[in-house]
Amino acid sequence: MMSIRVAIAGARGKMGAEAVHTVMKHDKMELVAVLDYKEVGKTLADLDMFPASYKVPVFTEMHDLVEATAPDVLVDLTNPHAVYNHTKEALNLNVRPVIGTTGFTDAQLEELSTIAKEKELGCIIAPNFAIGAILMMKFAKEAAKYLPDVEIIEMHHDQKLDAPSGTAVKTAQLIQEVRAQKIQGHPEEKETIKGARGGDFDGMRVHSVRLPGLVAHQQVLFGGDGQLLTIRHDSLNRNSFMSGIAFCVEEVMKMDQLVYGLENII
Repeated sequence: MMSIRVAIAGARGKMGAEAVHTVMKHDKMELVAVLDYKEVGKTLADLDMFPASYKVPVFTEMHDLVEATAPDVLVDLTNPHAVYNHTKEALNLNVRPVIGTTGFTDAQLEELSTIAKEKELGCIIAPNFAIGAILMMKFAKEAAKYLPDVEIIEMHHDQKLDAPSGTAVKTAQLIQEVRAQKIQGHPEEKETIKGARGGDFDGMRVHSVRLPGLVAHQQVLFGGDGQLLTIRHDSLNRNSFMSGIAFCVEEVMKMDQLVYGLENII
């Protein structure tokens, strides 16, 4: 079997650097290029953070990258500002995107879905690559059928740009599918400090914590008469996401449309 040709956008970020090492070591994949928004060197070997043996070329333009290296898959681990354009450009250049960045609007997801369908290209947009986190979401959806009073607390490192996290939003959306809509708490409840009760999603409350020392953590709390159920997942380091990225790179090659959320293919 031919190895899957992979390009990575965001290789200098913490997640991106881990992904570079993961693909370089993977026997079914070949890292053919990386995309960066600024000139940082001709190859990854020019950067102090990678070994001298990593002679993978660095490009600043997607079109040039695809023309020169013909990747099958683009793994994007950049940021919410760049990711929509990267995904659209990759699809238009017949490259299958695997996206680990959140921040898409519903309209953007719809547009990208249409392009993927027209071109019959797989595209995976995953708010979270950790398999345990996907299972947490699935279990939370199951629990919400029976315990509709729920609050989500997500905790991340203090460099994260968006709040709440994509995982928290996705969890709330999955719960919404099965939960009878209701407003929680006392009907005359008042916040004496604005935002103390967190964000309101369909009557559920979502809380975001940002502190140094955290990586990615979420708990979904369900309250019932005389009982409390907590479903919690902790990513203790970025290795927790790598098996999911490798899984997605292989899966996206078999697909012909966009999938949003790993829970749809696990």
